[in-house]
Amino acid sequence: MVITIARQFGSGGRKIGYKLAEKLGIAYYDKNLINIVAKESGLDPEVIEGMDEKSTSSLLYSLSIGAAAVYDSGFRVEPQLPLNDRLFLAQHDVIRKLSVKPCVIVGRCADYILSGRKDVVRLFICADMEKRVEYAIKEYDVNPKKAQSVVTKTDKSRANYYNFYASGKWGDPNNYDLCINSGSIGTDGSVQLIISYLKQRGMVK
Repeated sequence: MVITIARQFGSGGRKIGYKLAEKLGIAYYDKNLINIVAKESGLDPEVIEGMDEKSTSSLLYSLSIGAAAVYDSGFRVEPQLPLNDRLFLAQHDVIRKLSVKPCVIVGRCADYILSGRKDVVRLFICADMEKRVEYAIKEYDVNPKKAQSVVTKTDKSRANYYNFYASGKWGDPNNYDLCINSGSIGTDGSVQLIISYLKQRGMVK
């Protein structure tokens, strides 16, 4: 069983994923993917972190070569591709390798990369803007005056990344098995809801 989590910024998706993995006794992958990808690909960890979940910066280049070049490469890290695309390919390979064992993977188009597998549960975590702004200020120490702008910009960046590299639209309920408003039931409530869902599907006891 592999659980992928796409999330709005400030919805607590990362914390939900960590607690869920802890309760299920399975591996958790988020920022720790950076070191694994760096080791596998030879890319600099600091460079990876700076480009993490960001699509190619040149819109013109992206439209002319981006996604098509990524897929035509057969998921090999081609040196002529932009670094963002090389990073996506490297993460693609690592996610595929890690997913042979039960785990929770946050973001990075994991739901798309592992699409078609019956053992993958695709989640989307959301919350209303007020809750997400509060969370960003409290958990990430974001400047209160800039918090709403940071939330909006981060969501836009995640959406652009997903919409560029994956098929489907980020946040579209049709792309996920379960969508949860964490602002209504909190982190622990979200974890319990997910576990109940997994039990209904017979994936956990």
